[in-house]
Amino acid sequence: MLIRSISGIRGIVDTHLKDDVIRNYVRGAHQIYCDGAIIVGRDSRPSGAMLTNIVIDEFIRLGRNVIFCDIVPTPTIQFMVEQTDAAGGLIVTASHNPEEWNGLKFVRADGTFFLQEENEKLFKEVDKGIKVENSKDRGIVLEDRNAIQKHIIKNASLKCVDIYQIRKRQFKVVIDAINGAGAIAVPAMLEALGCEVIPINCEPTGDFVHGTEPLPNNLTELSKTVIDNKADIGFAVDPDADRLAVVDENGKPVGEEYTLVLATEGYIKTTGKKETFVTNLSTTMALEKLVEKHGCTVERSAVGEINVVQKMLEIGANLGGEGNGGVILREAHLGRDSLVGVMMVLNRLVQSDVPVSKIMEMLPHFEMVKDRLELNRADVCMPDPTAVFDRAKAIFSDAKVNTVDGLKFIWSDRWLHLRASNTEPILRIYAEGVNSTIALNLIRELKTALI
Repeated sequence: MLIRSISGIRGIVDTHLKDDVIRNYVRGAHQIYCDGAIIVGRDSRPSGAMLTNIVIDEFIRLGRNVIFCDIVPTPTIQFMVEQTDAAGGLIVTASHNPEEWNGLKFVRADGTFFLQEENEKLFKEVDKGIKVENSKDRGIVLEDRNAIQKHIIKNASLKCVDIYQIRKRQFKVVIDAINGAGAIAVPAMLEALGCEVIPINCEPTGDFVHGTEPLPNNLTELSKTVIDNKADIGFAVDPDADRLAVVDENGKPVGEEYTLVLATEGYIKTTGKKETFVTNLSTTMALEKLVEKHGCTVERSAVGEINVVQKMLEIGANLGGEGNGGVILREAHLGRDSLVGVMMVLNRLVQSDVPVSKIMEMLPHFEMVKDRLELNRADVCMPDPTAVFDRAKAIFSDAKVNTVDGLKFIWSDRWLHLRASNTEPILRIYAEGVNSTIALNLIRELKTALI
């Protein structure tokens, strides 16, 4: 199948991501980009080299110059586009999908991903069939072998991070890059920060040796390596290195939801300013509880990186992100960035003379449960999202309601979020409470009324 969303396209290479499909989407993007060069990069999947060659060939056939960065993190391409006069960027990646998948992410001239309306225009043009004649003047390809180093140098100059104190602490750090696009970049940055680095799965071979999302059940090797080496902290990234997960000194995963919370606490302690931060509707409410203590606030957007970014631009926020381990710092660039996340989490560590586990104990604590409802099942009495939403409103009439993205019911100590999937006939159901029992009970109450 071919999935199209605000994150671009992705599909199984052998069946749905053929040569002609790639060329059609490149031609469509070509018509959306302004004049100028395109910066191209990829993650480490085995199919990446072949698909990238198709992308580059099509761009130069259309008269576009291409700056090729090869295997680099997705945020590195976003950073490079923002920092140059490039017309945009294209990343060959399927993010956290398995190895047999690949895809395309489209980057605007400001380093952010295509907006919803730009994606819709792209998909419409592709569906109509695009025929573009060869340019009289073919483009050229220039390689940039220093993109990662430029990215690291930029991060080392961030004003909200005390790089001197980080280097002084000489942290022992384990990094699991799942043999993805962060396999070179993240260890290199940690070494630049004066850390003793213990790399695992840090060869950019595309051999994803465990589940591709940096979720606790996929971090067993990382946890063991942290314990065995008496490391201060462990980090894990996904295949295109825009998401970051943290493991404490005892080998316990702190959960993707808390990457942004740790980064935000360190940021507030550094700046001392009262600010508004942005995250999506499905991110932990621990963020609100944390920033309230410092006189700060949180604004919520629809789910999706570009939605968070657009809300940040709308209100002038400096920091945002998503509960999937994505940290977005305006000073760096407007995109989720695991390298930025690493720096900000280490910055939080140097602000206290206690280990990660003790810092976590001091943070507001909530537990989240994620579930789904297949709308086309025979035992579901309400087969469309609108009917489900109406029923849910009747059940949870005592809650505050947010309708920005699906339907979210909010209480002071818990919440329930329902949203239709963009790609499957399912309803995603997320709930959070001070413990998992409360979250599970919210989901059970809803599903009992629907099935």
